[in-house]
Amino acid sequence: MYQGNKKYTNGEITVFWYPKKCIHATHCYRELIEVFNPGRRPWINMNGAPTKEIIRVVKLCPTQALDYKYNNEDANIQKSGDQSVAEKMVAEARIMKNGPLVLKGDFTIIDADGKEIKHHKTSLLCRCGASKNPPFCDGTHSKTGYLGN
Repeated sequence: MYQGNKKYTNGEITVFWYPKKCIHATHCYRELIEVFNPGRRPWINMNGAPTKEIIRVVKLCPTQALDYKYNNEDANIQKSGDQSVAEKMVAEARIMKNGPLVLKGDFTIIDADGKEIKHHKTSLLCRCGASKNPPFCDGTHSKTGYLGN
């Protein structure tokens, strides 16, 4: 485990933050500033909202820099079975305001030469053109102030 990774708990769930994955998409604090507040230390306040609401917002994280698990192992087993096989296979494309194109699900990415590009279940494609790892987003847009569509 990377040393900078953090975990926060409210007794019912533990939220994990993986800063190396974070591109500062801002979904977390725009959706639930009572829990996710980058101006506060620690920046995650697990007592700021009900568990169900925290889980909803964690699931919005496009990079999986935020994740959660129930502290009760039986609940984790239920969590892994929450989605049907059909739901897990559906592909989704989402354009993030001032950020990347987020692709989730089962899909193939083909480059301009017709070669398949390795990707994960969630891939973030750069829209600002400044990424050092094209076609994938590396968070450069948050440093350049790119204001995409």
